[in-house]
Amino acid sequence: MFSHTEFILFGFPGIVAYRKFLVIPFLSMYVMIWTGNFILIYQICVVRRLMSPMYILISILFTANISSTTSFIPKFILGLSINMNEITLAGCLIQMFCIYFMAIFESGILLTMALDRYVAIYRPLRYNDIMSRQTLVYLVLIGIVRAIIFVSPMVILASYVQYCKSNIILNFVCENMGLLSLACSDISKIQLVGLLVRIFITIPDCCLLLFSYSGILYAAMKIISGKARHKALQTCGMHLLGAVIIYICAVVSSVVYRMHARVSYDVQNLFSAIYMMFPATLNPYIYGLGVKEIRQSLKKSSKRSLVFSSSMHIHNQGCT
Repeated sequence: MFSHTEFILFGFPGIVAYRKFLVIPFLSMYVMIWTGNFILIYQICVVRRLMSPMYILISILFTANISSTTSFIPKFILGLSINMNEITLAGCLIQMFCIYFMAIFESGILLTMALDRYVAIYRPLRYNDIMSRQTLVYLVLIGIVRAIIFVSPMVILASYVQYCKSNIILNFVCENMGLLSLACSDISKIQLVGLLVRIFITIPDCCLLLFSYSGILYAAMKIISGKARHKALQTCGMHLLGAVIIYICAVVSSVVYRMHARVSYDVQNLFSAIYMMFPATLNPYIYGLGVKEIRQSLKKSSKRSLVFSSSMHIHNQGCT
């Protein structure tokens, strides 16, 4: 049976006459994601007092944000600008793997961050022993392996499907549901696998996060007091806010995609864009500027830059 090996990514098909103008919001968001996340990654790497487990995990989260959006935004911008909308089946599957891998890995990092804060409050005297560099490496590796184990079956099964209905994917990105909608063979098993992956990731991760942060908030109210309590509540509150935004965007996007009979492709594309880009845009503000130590470090760096620029300007004037 014939099966397409090349596809056309045609996102937002309902606004054909205005599609090129989408370059502006998507490019602007991409620049914001790169700028915000990269500045904070650099700040965490160069400031020695920020080299603790919590900040290292935050920098890994920012790296995942950049990697995830880079897997599809440049391709979409090229498609809008110079009509490079074609993508091979292999390229589509690689893009799908990268997107879902980063989503699951990001969820694992959020869990690790919750564990880090839990240990910091309940075992403060043993914090450095429990959350050592070695433990951190193990936890990150577990997150990587978990993401590979959950994503690989979906991608492998999708590679064996016969695609003969059409070669036009009415989305700006290769998502599982969008690609499988072009299949002409039975895809019920693959859809079941995708649903099970969503259930086994979202529900346990949400429950563990709620359990961890509930324990942290309880301890913050009962065990510690004063400035330490305020700091713990602020930090954990910002972390919980970031996690809630990510999971809400994921669930809403999934629900909208499954209502394809009632919702237009443009609306589906819009919610996919929100799910994939909105958290990555907000995370630098939530986990970066929302954390006192990082905020203070950025202020000091900006002041040093202003002083250096002023001294260079005065030096240049003196030379002339």
